[in-house]
Amino acid sequence: MKRKLLSLVLTGTMAATVLAGCSSSAQQSSAGKETIRETKEASEEKLIKVGVIGPVTGGSAIYGEGAQNAITMAVEEINASDSEYKVEIINGGKMADDASDAKQTINAYNSLIKENPDAVVGSFFSSVTLPMAEQASKDNMLLIATGATNKDITLKGPTIFRDCFIDPYQGKMAAQFAKEKGWKKAAVIYAKDDDYSNGLKDAFIENAEANGIEIVYTGECTTKDTDFSSQTSQVVAKGADFLFYPAFLDTVPLLVSAARDSGFDGAIMGGDGWDGADTKGFEEKFINCYFTNHYSSEDTAPAVSNFVSKYTEKYGAESLNACAALYYDAIYMLVEAAKNGGAADTASLVKGMTGMTFTGVGGTFTLDENGDPEKSVAINTYESGKVKWLMTLSPEGTKN
Repeated sequence: MKRKLLSLVLTGTMAATVLAGCSSSAQQSSAGKETIRETKEASEEKLIKVGVIGPVTGGSAIYGEGAQNAITMAVEEINASDSEYKVEIINGGKMADDASDAKQTINAYNSLIKENPDAVVGSFFSSVTLPMAEQASKDNMLLIATGATNKDITLKGPTIFRDCFIDPYQGKMAAQFAKEKGWKKAAVIYAKDDDYSNGLKDAFIENAEANGIEIVYTGECTTKDTDFSSQTSQVVAKGADFLFYPAFLDTVPLLVSAARDSGFDGAIMGGDGWDGADTKGFEEKFINCYFTNHYSSEDTAPAVSNFVSKYTEKYGAESLNACAALYYDAIYMLVEAAKNGGAADTASLVKGMTGMTFTGVGGTFTLDENGDPEKSVAINTYESGKVKWLMTLSPEGTKN
C-alpha cells in the first residue's frame, strides 16, 4: 500500500520533473514545506514535527485516550534521551480529533497540514484513515496508519505506511488458530455494512476452508443491531463448534450473550476490534472466547514489559490497549526513519521508512513493498471477564 516517495528536495532537472508530475495542490504543499525546511534554525534540523490524529471524542474515545498518553510518553522518552533526533507533536502536543468520522478526519488532517508537519500519525480506524491516506498521498505527506487494518490503505500511495497487520492477515491467523485448536465446523456472523468486518470474514472463510475447516453457517447483521438471537440459533442448529464474529467492541457482549443464551458452548473468536470490550455482567459467558490483537500487555518481551510498566505507572491500566501500543511504536518508527534516511524532512523520513526493520512493543517486523508489516499476532482469551494472554501466533505456528 505504498512506497517510493519522490524526494521533495531534488534539485535541477529532477526537481522540475517531479513537480511536473504532481497536482497543483501537491506542488503548493511541497513547495511551502520546503521553504519552511530551508528557513529552520540549525538547532531544529534534527527535529521531527509530527501531527497526530485519533478518536478523542465519541464512543471510541478510550482508544484516543490511550493513544494520547502513549505519544506523550514516547516523546518525553525520546527527547530526554541521547537520540540524535528529537520529536515535537504539533497542535500543542495534542492529538487532533477525528471523532471516528471520515469528514472530521479530513478536517483534522487539513488543520495539521497548516502547521507544516514532517509526518502524520493516525488514525486507528480504517473507515476514516482511507480518505486521509488518499489526501496524504496527493500531498506527498508521510502517513503512518496505526490500527487501520484495511488492506487498501497503503495502496493509496508511496508515502503511506502502517505498523499494524492488515485484515486479510488477521483473518488468516484466526483460521490458523482454529486449525491448531482442532475445531472442524465454523460459523461466521459478520456486519455487512462494515468494511472491517467484511474483510476479516472473507479472509477467515478462505483460509478456514484451505485448512480443512467446514463453514457450516454464514450469517449477516449490521453495526447497529442489538438482537443476534436468530443468527446464533442457526449457529447451534448447524452444529458449529467455533464461531467467528469480526466486529468492533460495542456489540461484542451482546453477540456473546446471545450465543450462550442460544445454547452455544463452543469457541467464539473475533479480531482486534474486540480490544476493550466491556464484559461486566457477562463474565461467565466470555469463557472460551478469544481475539487476535497487535500485542498483549502480559507478553514478557522486554519492549512490551518496559512499555507496560512505564505506562501504568504514569496513567494506570484502564486506557492501556493496543491502540496505545501502536501509536507509541509509530513515534519511535519516525525516529528510526530519520536515522535511516539521514534527515528529519518528509522525503528523508519516507526513504528511511521504506523496507524498515523495526523492533517495538508490537514485535519485530520488516515493512514489505507496500509498507505493511507481517508480524506475529497475540491471541487473547478471558478469565473472569478479564483479558488474558493465551499465546503469540506466527505464520509458522505457536510461539511460547
